[in-house]
Amino acid sequence: MFLTSENILLIGSLLLFISIVIGKTSSRFGVPTLLLFLTIGMMAGSDGIAGIKFDNPKIAQFIGIVSLNFILFSGGLDTNWKTVKPILREGVVLSTIGVFFTAMSLGLFVFWLTDFTIYESLLLGSIVSSTDAAAVFSILRSKSIALKSNIRPTLELESGSNDPMAYVLTISFLTLVINQDQGLLSIIPIFLLQMILGGIAGFGFGILSKYIINNLKLGFEGLYPVLVIALMFITFSATDALGGNGFLAIYICAVYLGNQDLIYKKTILKMYDGLAWLMQIILFLTLGLLVFPSHVMPFMGIGLLISLFLIFIARPLAVFISLIPFKMKVKRKLFISWVGLRGAVPIVFATYPLIAGIDKADMMFNIVFFISVTSIVLQGTTLSMFAKWLKVDLPEGEKIVTEHDLFISNEPKMMMQEVHVLDNCIAIGNKIVNLGFPNSAVISMIKRGDLFITPDGSTVIEANDILVVLTDKEEDFDQVSKCLKQKIVEVK
Repeated sequence: MFLTSENILLIGSLLLFISIVIGKTSSRFGVPTLLLFLTIGMMAGSDGIAGIKFDNPKIAQFIGIVSLNFILFSGGLDTNWKTVKPILREGVVLSTIGVFFTAMSLGLFVFWLTDFTIYESLLLGSIVSSTDAAAVFSILRSKSIALKSNIRPTLELESGSNDPMAYVLTISFLTLVINQDQGLLSIIPIFLLQMILGGIAGFGFGILSKYIINNLKLGFEGLYPVLVIALMFITFSATDALGGNGFLAIYICAVYLGNQDLIYKKTILKMYDGLAWLMQIILFLTLGLLVFPSHVMPFMGIGLLISLFLIFIARPLAVFISLIPFKMKVKRKLFISWVGLRGAVPIVFATYPLIAGIDKADMMFNIVFFISVTSIVLQGTTLSMFAKWLKVDLPEGEKIVTEHDLFISNEPKMMMQEVHVLDNCIAIGNKIVNLGFPNSAVISMIKRGDLFITPDGSTVIEANDILVVLTDKEEDFDQVSKCLKQKIVEVK
């Protein structure tokens, strides 16, 4: 069966529906949903039951890049700066030096094991050097694994920020494979330009995006998430056009925005959560369609050896070396090593050699695919077990709830108080979004004279307004009072 403009929507929607239904039931059996999405794509592909003909790495790469934009941006929006700040250095070191050591050690093993050249070996090592954000985010959250200390934010920060490093290494070694006359030192300027410009552009576009979101009056709540999508793609493509790393830029931009007060922020977060899941499903289905299982089978032996070396030697070695400067228990380092999940990102990166047409590109792609599947099967299904075995999990019922969780929660607020805005209040003339309220406190209603107003972030506070404030925590009212410099009146 060939994909055409007439049947692509029907086939795509059916595959999407099947993935959602099967994915819903898979958690009962401990099977990662992402693996099922990939399997459904393979079963629908050329070698599968449906026999859908899809063999276009360029389209798959484009879908992969678009999907990664949404996945990384969503992960960045959900990153709480207060929880990340204490482990920022560990996360950054793991996402840079850790990725580098993983790529180098695995590349040297591949060079020893196969007939690949040293640059081809290091290219393969670079492709699978980063942990997969989609896999880590979805498995940690779907399984609701509660971890001690700062392990979870460390893992999420690492997985959300290490794709840029792997991308730069992949592009750099691909350049060396294509241009054999260039030396290893020639990739250093490329690396520095990508990372520095990517970081600067991420912060710059984050500040600009916040200003646009909070000051552009669109009139409809539903348009604000669409505006954020436009700003996300502008951030990625503009950074890439300037020679920076677009993946790093959108992640930093999203982390900045996720920790700012934005108009309709809850709507934006909810929409991105759904879009991230949609893009994960589309990405894994697409890559499943692209893979020919019959082509993978001949490389299972060598793929298994490389995968086991990556899981049990290269990844732990990189983690332990990277974390030498930090005081961390061995059990926690071991668990971080085990959450070295590979998923769709390495398969997307493996399309670059295919498109470039280098020798052994097909072999690389099939090996990378096998490594990703092995990682999801072996590591993804045993995370809860390893957490309990290493005693890094929290007892049931002690899951840490952050202010971020309270902000996006649909649970009703438990306490209510009124705030009377006096003539000398500093909040007069300011938008609600600029007041600096705690995330878990909301203004549910404003009484203005004889009118009752349902406010949003763009509503401007006026003198003599009566604000009805709802929250989960009593101490939030003190913070609200400080923001307004007002006396809060308790509702009887």
